[in-house]
Amino acid sequence: MSGITDPIADYLTRIRNAQQARQVYVDIPASRLKRAITQVLLDKGYIQNYLDIEDGKQGILRIYLKYTPDKQPAIRMLKRVSRPGLRKYVGADELPRVKNGLGVAVLSTSKGVMTDKEARKLNIGGEVLAYVY
Repeated sequence: MSGITDPIADYLTRIRNAQQARQVYVDIPASRLKRAITQVLLDKGYIQNYLDIEDGKQGILRIYLKYTPDKQPAIRMLKRVSRPGLRKYVGADELPRVKNGLGVAVLSTSKGVMTDKEARKLNIGGEVLAYVY
């Protein structure tokens, strides 16, 4: 039996694949971290909505994807930064800027999961989970 060694990379890949296939929604096994990342994507307007479906186990996140009027995905790039083999931590003074501020970096901080802009306001660093543009 092979388990997933990087659930966040799996989460991002499922979203990427569903958008490439022009799916309306994608189902992903849920976790607290994935819920928090999904909430950040919703707040920043990269997805339409999401549902938390209880299945008696860990639950399922149903993410409704967002497309432009000409059927292009709202998320152009979704890139995993920190991974199990090489974690990427940054301090408050070295927070990354994605596409010169047009995109967002999703960070896991001591105050929860947030974007690079929110972390800059609170002057805290953390682990850079992903870049979204």
